Amino acid sequence: MLYIGIDLGTSAAKLLMMNEKGEIQKIVSREYPISFPAPGWSEQNPEDWYAACLDGLRELAAAAGSEKIEGISFGGQMHGLVILDHEDQVIRPAILWNDGRTVEETAYLNEKIGTAALSSYTANIAFAGFTAPKLLWLKTHEPENFKRIAKIMLPKDYIAYRLTGMHTTDPSDASGTLLFDVKNRCWSSHMLKICGVSEEQMPVVKESFEIIGTVREEIAVDLGLPVGVKVAAGAGDNAAAAVGTGTVGEGKCNLSLGTSGTVFISSESFQVDSHNALHAFAHADGHYHLMGCMLSAASCNKWWMESVLGTEDFQGEQEVIGELGENRVFFLPYLMGERSPHNDPMARGTFLGMTMDTTRGDMTQAVLEGVAFGLRDSLEVARSLGIQVTSSKICGGGAKSVLWKKMIANILNVRLDVVACEEGPSYGGAILAAVGCGEYPSVEAASAAIVKVIDTVEPEPQLVEKYEERYGKFRKIYPRLRELFQQMG
Repeated sequence: MLYIGIDLGTSAAKLLMMNEKGEIQKIVSREYPISFPAPGWSEQNPEDWYAACLDGLRELAAAAGSEKIEGISFGGQMHGLVILDHEDQVIRPAILWNDGRTVEETAYLNEKIGTAALSSYTANIAFAGFTAPKLLWLKTHEPENFKRIAKIMLPKDYIAYRLTGMHTTDPSDASGTLLFDVKNRCWSSHMLKICGVSEEQMPVVKESFEIIGTVREEIAVDLGLPVGVKVAAGAGDNAAAAVGTGTVGEGKCNLSLGTSGTVFISSESFQVDSHNALHAFAHADGHYHLMGCMLSAASCNKWWMESVLGTEDFQGEQEVIGELGENRVFFLPYLMGERSPHNDPMARGTFLGMTMDTTRGDMTQAVLEGVAFGLRDSLEVARSLGIQVTSSKICGGGAKSVLWKKMIANILNVRLDVVACEEGPSYGGAILAAVGCGEYPSVEAASAAIVKVIDTVEPEPQLVEKYEERYGKFRKIYPRLRELFQQMG
């Protein structure tokens, strides 16, 4: 049997097809545009997502040959607001996770409603990228569109709806809306009332591995899929990536170096940090996780390489980097503001410490180290809760860099286990489909059987010590610039 995982990312849809043993048969990718209608805004057309997914599914169906495709599931970009009218037509472009227009609405929720109340309702506080502030923005700035809303959906769930006709979501993705009672895995009546929407407007919540329906017959025939292919609910991209790296069960960690960067710690029990610096979300395995999310991770390196240096030779630029732990240049990786742990949409990317002898390599190194320092900020919050993290899986496009992995292992002082498949969300989506179709009894059993560690990066005591001193300086920079960022607007 074959299973397909669809990673609905910010820049492209990546579709992965594996067999029941987890062996990858084919991966395809389809890009789509992103628009920035105003400074800090970020939008996409859901129809572009759907067209990309259909095209990818058609290619995978052709490649399957005589083998049967049994199930499909998802990992998807979180927090995006997709709104449908009573004819299930998209009302306006989707407002994405990295959109920063909701500064006022976020402040209203955290200051007027109050962080204590929000945490009691949802286990989280408001961040500019979350879905609830977007609804409040829409209510104020586009009231006619707000009145037309019949269904509120998340990006991957829109694709699932188009394939099956079912309006559903899963607890991991719903956790990032600030409309969801994470502890009890249901919509929060308090938050729905605050945002002026009803439970009827929300999708039905199904566990990530639950089957929500089958691909519509006319779509299956058009794509060359077997009739009756099952579709599982899927998960938010980080939860799906965690499944794809075996980060399920109690006390396991995964670091993701994608467009955004995350520190993901799985848990069998519900817990919240007192300052809400980390997100307390439901996990795709039916349990829970804590997560720190920085908005710009590998995207910082992409920006530096392509937009500033004007090169696509990422590896070549890293080869000129000098001795690790000795760089005097710092970089704050806040190109889109920052979420964890600062919750500051006004934070900005910053270089500090350049002198006349600073080289291009020094600045490239500072960008890579700045992202690693940002990941450590979130890890330190977890450590303050008594969570001992000494090893972690790692995935995402940035994890392909040997140098970057070495930096991260030593800056965070953790052993990094590199998995055979670094396709995180799409691989996790395929695993969820396999579980939903009964190939495995649980997500944990599937991950244990499928995920393989092929390499390990150990921290080096001398380099750990050097980076400890560097991190001590890094963590002082943002607090001293915060007021200036606010003034800059």
